[in-house]
Formats: sequence, structure tokens, C-alpha cells
Amino acid sequence: MQWEVVIGLEVHVQLNTQSKIFSGSATAFGAEPNVQASAVDLALPGVLPVMNREAVEKAIRFGLAIGADINRHSIFARKNYFYPDLPKGYQISQFEQPIVVGGNLTIQVGDQEKVVQLTRAHLEEDAGKSVHEDFHGSSGIDLNRAGTPLLEIVSEPVMRSSAEAAAYGRALHQLVTWLDICDGNLQEGSFRMDANVSVRPLGQTTFGTRREIKNLNSFRFVQQAIDYEVNWQISEIEDGREIQQATVLFDPNTGATRMMRSKEDAHDYRYFPDPDLLPLQVSENWIARVQRDMPELPQALQQRLMRELGLSAYDASQLSASKALAEYYSTALGTLSPQREASAAKLLANWLTGEVMAQLNREEKDILDCPVSPAQLAQLLGRVRDNTLSAKGAKDVLLALWSGEGREVDAIIASKGLQQISDSGAIEKMIDEVMAANAGMVAEYRAGKEKAFNALIGQVMRASKGKADPAQVNSLLKQKLDQAS
Repeated sequence: MQWEVVIGLEVHVQLNTQSKIFSGSATAFGAEPNVQASAVDLALPGVLPVMNREAVEKAIRFGLAIGADINRHSIFARKNYFYPDLPKGYQISQFEQPIVVGGNLTIQVGDQEKVVQLTRAHLEEDAGKSVHEDFHGSSGIDLNRAGTPLLEIVSEPVMRSSAEAAAYGRALHQLVTWLDICDGNLQEGSFRMDANVSVRPLGQTTFGTRREIKNLNSFRFVQQAIDYEVNWQISEIEDGREIQQATVLFDPNTGATRMMRSKEDAHDYRYFPDPDLLPLQVSENWIARVQRDMPELPQALQQRLMRELGLSAYDASQLSASKALAEYYSTALGTLSPQREASAAKLLANWLTGEVMAQLNREEKDILDCPVSPAQLAQLLGRVRDNTLSAKGAKDVLLALWSGEGREVDAIIASKGLQQISDSGAIEKMIDEVMAANAGMVAEYRAGKEKAFNALIGQVMRASKGKADPAQVNSLLKQKLDQAS
């Protein structure tokens, strides 16, 4: 039997506000346990929640970015359940009337585009954290995270492979960091993914029984967990067993999922409107102001880079991978070529997505940590454009800048003797010497063996210690060989 996979993602995005959603407590990561938990966060008697306006504004910004409807009137509810890290015995969340409804996100899977529809995005408070590893026979509770504002983003069950789910996760992560509503730190729990997975016979329209994989904090784990779960569910059904709705956890060490608890439905939480919070009213003026302050979005930037600078779709997508990278590129290009010429734009794109990003990846650094400034990279590539430097020489200068050997490109070129040889007389002399010393290669080229030409080019470049202008070497060598023949 052929099977179809059905996947929907629920992503908890921790909003990067300075204070919590219903209290003035700090939200900074890494503080000593329980030092950032106020009376409101601890649910002491008599305390009342007060809505954080910035959290609402960040939710509106996200809704506008995905083309969703912004509810002018939304309700906070109490989601009742009991767990040690939930002091109130309920979580304040939105249920029937969330702030963001609908919308969509375009993802790229290989060379295919897919539009993923979103169901909703609602505001809620985070729970605290149970700590197990530091205790023997008991658990600790850290309530620093309790009350941190979350935007829970729920997709429709329209993804049909683990690759699509991972691509959606990456696209969503890119968007929320681009909008500056979340720092996107997966290891610190700022961006947590839950995957709802089911299978059904190909062609069947009704959904199978789903299982929810909780708290996935890497896109690789999303893909691995879904692949394992899909194979497990198919195996269970083909062996005659029924799938039971459940919440499961993924163990990266074993690559397997394991059951955590039977899955609750909405009625199990006994939702009801929170009597301590008035309905959230969002005015037209508020939405208009947020819309006015929205940054250019990644897809719009990609199209502009392709349209105005002639970059390929690949280059444009690479340069819009993060807002910081896009800003670095724009700043460097303005210095390299104030007229933003297409040739300069392409050269810079090649170096930034190639040599620079490769070095950052080797050192596990972000573009924000790049030791070479946009102005320095522009100055370096300016010397490539005016033929002062060869590609190899430019790489040597880049490494010198990177390691702090110097801060001025021209000074490094001079100190290392990297200036490219562009004098045609000097190059012709080297070509004559190479041709005389490699008569066999010359004869092979004249006999029609094109590989011999590349070998001779290599000999000339070696003779010049890599300093000769490759374009001039190519042109002059070809002229001499053709004349002699």
C-alpha cells in the first residue's frame, strides 16, 4: 500500500521583549534560578496580570508579514492543566479568538516552491522549567521562564514530507528573526517546534490519527524525528495495530520517538475567558503604524536584488538568509560601487557567500561577528576590480585582515608584495621563457590538444608566483602560440 504523510507544525516563538507578557519581570536568559519571577509569575494571592503592549505589537508585525487577518478584538483564556512548573494551575493563552488568523508562508524545497497556509498565531505565556539533571531522585523548578511572552504559530496540516517541514521551520525562523520579534536561539529555547504527524493511504481524504512530537530544537531533528515517526506509524498499521493519539518525545541519541503521554484535546483543558484580563482591542491606527514601520521582507528583497542588480535567484536567496547579512552586503556594495554596478554586485555576492561565509562557518561565527568590516571587504574587492590583486592575492589579504595582521588593504598588499603584475612587457618575457622551457607542451597545443594551453597558463602563473594578471596571461599566451603556428 502507498502512504501519504500529513504534517502540521506548531512553533513556539519567544518574543524578545524586555519584560514578561503580564508582569514587569525581566526575560533575559541565563540568570540564576528563580531570580526573575515576580509575585505575578509565582501566582501569589491577589495579584493581577497586566498586558505587555510590545508583545501585542510584535504579534501584529508577524501577522502583517504573512498576510494574515489581525483580529481587532481578541480574548485571553485560561488553559487549565496541572504541572509543577505552572504555578497558577492554568496558562493564560488565546483560544477561540486569537490575534492573528490565516496567512501563508512560501518555502523552498529543492528547486520547488510551496505555499504553506497558517491557521493562526496566538499570544500566550510560557511555563517555567523543570530541572532534572542536577538532582537525584527529585526535580527542581526554575520559574524564570514563567510568563515569558510566546507567539504560538500553527500551520495547516499541508506538509507532505519531513523535508517540507524542515524547510518551513527554517523559513519561519528566518522571518521572525528578520522582523526582530525573536532572537531565534534554538539552544536557549527561543524557537521550539512541535510536529503533528499522521499517515493515511494515498488518495484517502480523511486524516489518520496524529501523534505530536514535542520540543524539537533543530531543523535536522525535525527531519529525523518525522522520518522515524512516519516509518513507525506505517509499520504499526501494516502489522494490524491502531495508532493512539499521543504526545511523544524525540531522542537524538537513538533517533527514535517515545511516548510521553496520551494526547489531550481542547476540551481536556476546560478553556474559559480569563476574568482578570479585558478583551484585547487593536485599533486601525495601531495596525497602520506597525505597517508603516515594517522592514522590507526577505522575499521582496530577493526580487529587488534580482531585478536591480541582476543577481541570480540563488545569490539573492543566500544574501537574504538573514537581515544582518543583507545589511552587510548593502553597506559593502555602496562602498565598492556607489552606482551599484551589476559586475560589482556579482563580485561582492560571490566573495561574501563564498570565501567570507566559508570562513565564518569554519569558526562557527555569525556575520555579526565577522572581523572584516563591509568597508574593508569593499576596499579589498576594489583592488580586485582594478587588477591590483589576483584572486589568490585577494584571498591572502582577506586572511590577513581576518587574523588582524593589518587593517588597511593597501598596506597589507605592499607589506606582502601581493600587487598583481599587469605590465604586458614583463608578462610577455615570462611567457617566452615558459614556451622555451616547455617546447613539448607548445607542440601539443599546436597539434590541437587544448589541455596543453591550460598547462602552459599554469606554468606562467607559477613563474610569476601567482602575481600575473590571469586575463592578460591568457590573451598574450594565445596570441604568441597562434602567431608562432
